Amino acid sequence: MSENCFHCGQEIEKERISLDNKIFCCNGCKSVYEILNINDLGNFYELNKRSGIRPNDDNISQFDYLDTQEIFDKVTDFSEGNTSLVTFKIPVIHCSSCIWLLESLHTLNPNINYSQVNFTRKNVQISFNHNELKLSELAKFLSNLGYKPVINLETAEKKEEFLDKTLVIKLAIAGFAFGNGMFFSYPEYAGEVMGTTDFWMDKYKPLFRFLMFLLATPVVFYSASDYFKSAWFGLKNKIVNIDVPIVLGILMLYGRSIYETLTNYGAGYFDTLCGLLFFMLLGKLFQKRTYSALSYDRDYKSFYPIAVTKVDFNGKQDNILLSDLKIGDRIMVRNQEIIPVDAVLINGEGNIDNSFITGESASIPKKAGDKIFAGGKQIGSALELEVIKTVNQSYLTQLWNKEAFKKYETGLDNLTNEISKYFTFIILAITLIAGIYWGRIDFEKMFQVVAAILIIACPCALALSAPFTFGHVMRILGRNKFYVKDTLTIEKISKIDTLVFDKTGTITHNKKSNINFEGNDFSDFDLKNIKSLLKNSNHPLSKALYNFVEVEDEYFPVENFREIPGKGYEANVRGTNYKIGSAKLIGQRSKSLETAVYISRNEEFLGKFIFKNEYRDDLKTLFKSLYGYQIHILSGDNSSEEIKLKTMIPNVTEMAFNQSPEDKLNYIKNLQDHQHKVAMFGDGLNDAGALKQSNVGIAVADDTNSFTPSSDVIMAGVKLVDFEKYLKFCKDAMMIVKITFAISFMYNIIGLGFAVTGHMSPLFAAILMPISSISVVAFTSVATWWRSTKYFKINS
Repeated sequence: MSENCFHCGQEIEKERISLDNKIFCCNGCKSVYEILNINDLGNFYELNKRSGIRPNDDNISQFDYLDTQEIFDKVTDFSEGNTSLVTFKIPVIHCSSCIWLLESLHTLNPNINYSQVNFTRKNVQISFNHNELKLSELAKFLSNLGYKPVINLETAEKKEEFLDKTLVIKLAIAGFAFGNGMFFSYPEYAGEVMGTTDFWMDKYKPLFRFLMFLLATPVVFYSASDYFKSAWFGLKNKIVNIDVPIVLGILMLYGRSIYETLTNYGAGYFDTLCGLLFFMLLGKLFQKRTYSALSYDRDYKSFYPIAVTKVDFNGKQDNILLSDLKIGDRIMVRNQEIIPVDAVLINGEGNIDNSFITGESASIPKKAGDKIFAGGKQIGSALELEVIKTVNQSYLTQLWNKEAFKKYETGLDNLTNEISKYFTFIILAITLIAGIYWGRIDFEKMFQVVAAILIIACPCALALSAPFTFGHVMRILGRNKFYVKDTLTIEKISKIDTLVFDKTGTITHNKKSNINFEGNDFSDFDLKNIKSLLKNSNHPLSKALYNFVEVEDEYFPVENFREIPGKGYEANVRGTNYKIGSAKLIGQRSKSLETAVYISRNEEFLGKFIFKNEYRDDLKTLFKSLYGYQIHILSGDNSSEEIKLKTMIPNVTEMAFNQSPEDKLNYIKNLQDHQHKVAMFGDGLNDAGALKQSNVGIAVADDTNSFTPSSDVIMAGVKLVDFEKYLKFCKDAMMIVKITFAISFMYNIIGLGFAVTGHMSPLFAAILMPISSISVVAFTSVATWWRSTKYFKINS
């Protein structure tokens, strides 16, 4: 039976550490537990069990650049006297325990004055004594708690986050007018229902009607302005969208109300009009808030570091802002650091991981004089590079900004607008016929019938159906780590018939590898010595190998340890010399496109550990559930794993290898030319063009807060196996919308029957209309929740 860490809740795989009758997955989790208990912050676990974040000590030393004055000034919000204010973006904030702990930092460190969390934006503002606590130390302190701050070029620019409040203001105006309009119209309704008239109320009735007119006018011309713009945009594109009949209804209500007020014929429908627009704007706001906190069109700056280490010709190092870097400057790039500009290698031996650009995990060796593209990550010893292009001119930036990778949509082709085209013309035809008929019989009653038809036929319930349904769907999908960009995407997902998967990083793990050994069997003596030696290296392959070697963890003294930059290292353990590293270090020949660690003992070659991508769990189950769809696999790698993929995906339609970013984009375009609706799954910038070209671009991220290409959906990698559930839920959402349309049409048909025959007054039509809207909203809320329980946990 698997065990879970008391602090972070993750399954314990390698280490098992006990303390206070509790078990932990690593020393980091145990240390945070001890810190919280020493400082009487044990309530952290009472708020949410297993809510902690496993600390990650990767690159913690790289926060040292924050102490450079120029960078300190760039990152901090305020600094005067002994006090500085800094706002850190911390994507892993996820629950009330996180908020509580981050707002209790002053209890853990006396040099922190206070801290305040903004949960929606995933950031924390901290006031601290910069004379006693360096900014780099503060960043390391947060990292050791498991809340490593993200500091990059984008976060450092500190752009004022634009918060569009216009919709909220429009809603507030409509709500204010609706509430007060109902109050001012009370005498009219009381007199109509009770059949009695109060002298005082009757005397001031014209004033009340004028006040209602004043309240309704800004609602019509400001709060409803988006509907007018959308209707005009649709008509300009020769499309009659859902907003056209809505605008007609608004103008009819408003015009008829002014006519009745001026002629003293009646009170008009100003209050009803304000109420309708209030409910419609409320649905729009609900929809908008479900995805306002997510960023889909991310800028390349969120990938680049804020600062680099510049090296002068005398070897002096200085931290400078990335934006100040010029062509010809020399910079230092250390292990696991991102290369921010196109450059030429001057000193050191590079081992470049280009997985973000190419999507493939193979490391590329580089020697002095070789060109290195921006976006690569150095794995190994420090490099000295000479800048040949600034950050704005680099290959990575150019690839990001390619015009071919941009996607333009009108949003005019959805189900609602398809239905509204016919709906509008039918209503106008019925209105015209009824107007002609009643004009010949009773000219005065004609106005009443026409007004009642347009009021009862106003497709407000129809317009509310999709926003409320999709708003609920987006919220439920988001809670299940499937983040949809907008409501139009849900409809597009339901129409998909072809699925295209990038191989590396999408159907394989980014951070896991299958490790195979080729060579002579190791003795227990050698394995223990090698594990002791591996413990001395921070190289990612050494760490992976350390966890892979299954032998009792005994540490033996390591002597004469020597690291050979870019090649590996050697040392003596218990009198035996071992070399661990590249084929060149051991004196062997390496195979192309193979990532391997070679090992020798006393100059005798023992064997090599070969690292291969590990495919995600339950892939066979995933593809078996997708038998009704065409499956395509794309890869920038060679076809060495084609046979294995065909075994895993027996229903695969086609596979293509050695694909460049443009090749992937053209592959998608070719499928669309053959009338296929395509969903593309990718993870790296090399997939950006294909993601944008596809009908639905789905960025698969093992960390949904990490940098991903521009996409329609961001989904967690661990949820890929459940993709069929998301597909079915989106299809169910479309069915719910269609049912709500049917309910809306039922109201319209019944109401029209009474209105056309002259048996419904405009007043009753105005009362019936919001009732239909409320019933539609109630139905879609309940139906969406009920369908979600079929696919996801109720408490998710």
